[in-house]
Amino acid sequence: MTQREDVKELLGELFATDPEVHELVLQEEQREHDTIRLIASENYASRAVMAATGSIFTNKYCEGYAGKRYYLGQEFTDKLERLTIARAKELYGAEHVNVQPYSGSPANFAAYLAVAKPGDRILGLDLPHGGHLTHGWKVSFTGQIFEAAHYKLDAQTELLDYDKIRELALKHRPRILIAGHSAYPRHMDFEAFASIAREVEAIFLTDMAHISGLVAGGAHPSPIPHSDIVTTTTHKSLRGPRSGMILCKQDHAKAIDRAVFPGMQGGPHMHAIAALAVALKEALTPDFKDYAHQIVRNAKAMGEAFLERGYRLVTGGTDNHLLLVDMTPKGTGGKAASIAMEKAGIICNPNTIPYDTRTPFDPSGIRIGTPAITTRGMDEQACAQIVAWIDEAITHAEDDTRLEGIAATVREFCQRYPVP
Repeated sequence: MTQREDVKELLGELFATDPEVHELVLQEEQREHDTIRLIASENYASRAVMAATGSIFTNKYCEGYAGKRYYLGQEFTDKLERLTIARAKELYGAEHVNVQPYSGSPANFAAYLAVAKPGDRILGLDLPHGGHLTHGWKVSFTGQIFEAAHYKLDAQTELLDYDKIRELALKHRPRILIAGHSAYPRHMDFEAFASIAREVEAIFLTDMAHISGLVAGGAHPSPIPHSDIVTTTTHKSLRGPRSGMILCKQDHAKAIDRAVFPGMQGGPHMHAIAALAVALKEALTPDFKDYAHQIVRNAKAMGEAFLERGYRLVTGGTDNHLLLVDMTPKGTGGKAASIAMEKAGIICNPNTIPYDTRTPFDPSGIRIGTPAITTRGMDEQACAQIVAWIDEAITHAEDDTRLEGIAATVREFCQRYPVP
């Protein structure tokens, strides 16, 4: 049975009820199979994770926490939530875990509200320098409700300058000091952040959404021992459902739980929590550790291949799962490059680079991530080939026939790496 036939069988009930949505699901499944997905925040969840996401727990409403619900009939939801929490504690070594956040952004907002008041100061990485909207950027509610300041990367090295971060912390005296990123290709020094936070009597919060799978697999330093609070999504490199978690020191447990419910949310999505339990069990296996380390090896191999072809990498390389590639030396921008790549069957996203002179809608860079291709079993050799296709697509961005030819080759290549 082919993969597409397998999917059709699984979705038989959907086809009988809504053939239009059924067909869109099949088309997206085919697209994800036939393209090389390099978006750093995307991955392939296992069939077991997806089965749990679509399980009977979709039907259950259960406001509150295990043992303290506002609805009856909670015998199995309570067992499920406790199981998920226990697995998260084991995987990350956390003192307390809340698995109810709907995703990473609500998790961040709840964490802020647990330890700060509207109008308090927060200090995080500047969005154009690799931060996230919810780290106090002006268009986010986090930037409207809190008084936000931001640190930037060094103009010469494009690395974090911890002396300057300390100076800003001493100047602004934030209630919360935030580490974490969506487009920074290097390790963060969590111990240095913790030291700065202690000096200014701030809560130290790490948003590890992008690196949570790498941390789980031992392929990246863990922020857990150094942070008061850690937030994360559960998809991306962790390869779970679209959900979120907050991990924290026991001192903040009650405040975090109150901030999530009833502060931010109503009933938790138990089908997502069921899928998270499965993903956490998968992450506790030796195979997951191998996968996490391969993500980093693939990113480094891809970086070396870009450098060999004359591209410029922000920070000069990577320590984690992503690369930020400056298109300026190639005489183009990130948007044009990413459009050409998509026509060639290779998917990424345009991205600003530090001190970008172009607009956010047409930035100078592209962001490349290796979790999804690693899940499919692609290795360093495959990464070198992918960069060769990327270079060809960017060089011949106006030649649709050439791009269609690359896309056909990519589709054939992808047959060797079936989606798990």
